[in-house]
Amino acid sequence: MRAIAAGMGLGMLLAGASAWTKNNPPAQTQSAASAEQVSSGASPDYTAVYCSGFVTSDYNDQTRIISGEESNAKIVFATRDYVYISKGSSQGVRVGDRYTVVRPDKDPIEVQWFKWQNKLMKAMGHYYIDAGQLKVINVQPNVATAEVTFACGYLQRGDIIQPFQERPVPPFKAAAENDRFAPVSGKAVGMLVVGKDFAQTYGKFSSVYVNLGNNQGVKVGDYLRVFRYQGSHAELAPNFEDFQYKMYGFGSTPQKYEWNDLPREIIGEGIVLSTGPNSCTLLITYSRLEMYAGDYVEVE
Repeated sequence: MRAIAAGMGLGMLLAGASAWTKNNPPAQTQSAASAEQVSSGASPDYTAVYCSGFVTSDYNDQTRIISGEESNAKIVFATRDYVYISKGSSQGVRVGDRYTVVRPDKDPIEVQWFKWQNKLMKAMGHYYIDAGQLKVINVQPNVATAEVTFACGYLQRGDIIQPFQERPVPPFKAAAENDRFAPVSGKAVGMLVVGKDFAQTYGKFSSVYVNLGNNQGVKVGDYLRVFRYQGSHAELAPNFEDFQYKMYGFGSTPQKYEWNDLPREIIGEGIVLSTGPNSCTLLITYSRLEMYAGDYVEVE
């Protein structure tokens, strides 16, 4: 009897699991979903587009989150929480209005990965984290209550809000179209300046900020090719000096080769998700080697 009961219990459990799986298909991970999208020529997913962050010198920060429900116990807010914003009906806010939430951020370490990094970043503008999105559900004269409808991480008091704007979702091109030996395009050239959360090394699906933007003719959906030279005098990773033509104990060439004597190495590419006056957010879609802040890019 116990064996029969156990068998019946196991059968019911498996049947229930099968029904749950049918109605609730397992979610793909970001990397798995994105890998399938790149190969099939689809587009970046919602999180990639709306959580990539950006760098700009042109941003209005007049409206902010000032508090939220249960703020005596909460210091951050997440999806389905209610927050209070610093404008109400007297300032034109209406029930149903949608907002994007961003937060300015600063590198806590402030150590340059490459020689011109801080100078380029200053010229590009300020780095903003994409925090999430809101929808107004109640309005009073000078304050409004909004529900957090989407969160990239967490929201907090002081975060900046702006009217929600749909972001273009550019299509991926097939990975097979990447040309490892592509000639110089002759178009605008820039650098990978810094990555999301101030990362200095990048791979496939990393978000990186580049010092090319609207003023340089870059637009959403453009592809940027990433490349580097051997033997540069401002190396991005530790190397022996002049390693491109000699290495002690492992042979050398008859003459010295400089960085511009050898072919450039094309190491990957990415698609532009958003642009500012002198910056853009680049989603790396193909990476042959690890990339570093300071690697070069060109518009394809």
